[in-house]
Amino acid sequence: MLRMTGISKTFNPGTVNEKKALSKVSLTIEDGEFATIIGSNGAGKSTLFNAIAGSFFPDEGMIELDNRDITYMPEYKRALEIGRLFQDPMRGTAPHMTIEENLALAYMRVAKGETSLFSRINAKQRAMFRERLALLDMGLEDRMKQPVGLLSGGQRQALTLLMATLVAPKILLLDEHTAALDPATADKVIELTNRIVAENNLACLMITHNMHSALEMGNRTLMMDAGRIVLDISGPEREGLTVDGLLKKFSADTGKEMDNDRILLSQ
Repeated sequence: MLRMTGISKTFNPGTVNEKKALSKVSLTIEDGEFATIIGSNGAGKSTLFNAIAGSFFPDEGMIELDNRDITYMPEYKRALEIGRLFQDPMRGTAPHMTIEENLALAYMRVAKGETSLFSRINAKQRAMFRERLALLDMGLEDRMKQPVGLLSGGQRQALTLLMATLVAPKILLLDEHTAALDPATADKVIELTNRIVAENNLACLMITHNMHSALEMGNRTLMMDAGRIVLDISGPEREGLTVDGLLKKFSADTGKEMDNDRILLSQ
């Protein structure tokens, strides 16, 4: 599904602000695989997502999606096949447009054959939007004519998740999409995430600072440090792994202790 081979990226090269953000990263994500990513600030997690999404082009290496080279494909073209959620619930939706209009925009942008971006939504599509909203169990199906700006952060993030998967993407990128939510709302969005990913058999990468989520969600855990993937754990090894065991593996492989308070406090 997704294959990255030897991806490197240095920002501001040759200056005092030079930063090697990714260093020869290689990663393969198969159909239906759900991998969580953890690492300190500056480890390269969001930069990895930006490379996949096409926010910049790498200095070297190759990115393939469904065996097609997308290394230098513009971001707007990749957006047709790559879904992404950000930490900020305000990103990913148009606040002054209604819930229905936001869903229509997301659907028409990627739907093939039956409609286009400049078409009007029909009764069948409107009924489908209502049905999908009802699955969120937040009552949004009865508020389809209300502006998205009136929604709470959790409702807006749940809507963004629905928009990103309304037409199943090739891969879904979740960049700490529950970090800005209160614990109860975050749990609800996590539940929705697990259900939507499983029901659509999506390939998914999720950045998190929560050690328990990194081990409990999905079927694979990656740890990043200094622009590299330093741990890649799945199968029986992951099933029996504790948070303490994961930290010890990180120390053994990198020769240093995890020093990110936010991650350590999540234990």
